[in-house]
Amino acid sequence: MLIIGGNEVSYGQESGEAGGYRGQMERELGARVDWTRVHFLGRLPYADYVKVIQISRCHIYLTVPFVLSWSLLEAMSMQATMVASDTAPVREVITHGETGLLVDFLSPEALARQVIDVLARPGDYVGLGPAARARVVRDHDFLTRRGPFTSRG
Repeated sequence: MLIIGGNEVSYGQESGEAGGYRGQMERELGARVDWTRVHFLGRLPYADYVKVIQISRCHIYLTVPFVLSWSLLEAMSMQATMVASDTAPVREVITHGETGLLVDFLSPEALARQVIDVLARPGDYVGLGPAARARVVRDHDFLTRRGPFTSRG
């Protein structure tokens, strides 16, 4: 498993735990995870980030009902097969079974089952990536979208 991103907070508030949210997660999961198979890549140059998304077979995006991160739209635009938390901001761009797969944020078991299924049967999910890209291009592409926030609107 590859985890991209720094340990500092970009949205919301600090963890307050030693080691931040990463440290909190590592303590909570403890020996239930084979940490030799988890690789924390930190913040990556954009070109490297793109390469990681492009080779990924499944992109997991979890967020609490707060804000939608640009990284979700980026991964969708690169046709990643998304498994994401079924929370309000995510439902704005992911429709379950059409542009990605939604799981209960508070159910790690449901998340694990869905990811395992995506990895075990990738052919069953092959249409999600292109549909996700189409949704992002249609609704969020700054170069082609007309509207109040574009110079061509």
